[in-house]
Amino acid sequence: MRYLCALLLLPTEAFAWEFSSRPLCRLSHQNDSAGIVITHDPSIPEYRLSLDLKAGAWAPSATFGMAFEGGRALTIGTDRHAVEGTRLSVRDRGFGNVLDGLEFNTTATAFTESQGVRFSLEGAAPEVRRFRSCVAPPAPTS
Repeated sequence: MRYLCALLLLPTEAFAWEFSSRPLCRLSHQNDSAGIVITHDPSIPEYRLSLDLKAGAWAPSATFGMAFEGGRALTIGTDRHAVEGTRLSVRDRGFGNVLDGLEFNTTATAFTESQGVRFSLEGAAPEVRRFRSCVAPPAPTS
């Protein structure tokens, strides 16, 4: 019985997709090579996607894209991204294609001209749905 209790206390799915609504709407996931974070500020409104490499830096690139594979395969791209060392980020007022890709597929590959990072989308769908319906709480007043 002690062994069963110990097993139940072990962390499970350390790399799960996670949703939070504070301080902004936030969807995040980590894998062995990178982390992805999508935030949404409904007051602007603006979405931001950040990809942080755990080792090395993003090489400068004229383009950035994401390829989604699975139920609704889709590849999207932009030249409106920023690279700052280990972080690649994109800001926009609409992220419908990104959210559809994350919710309805099994893998996502974020890529530039010379690099790529693949993410499993297992468990992403329910968190993406929570993110889509998020209304961030008002900022505290003093």
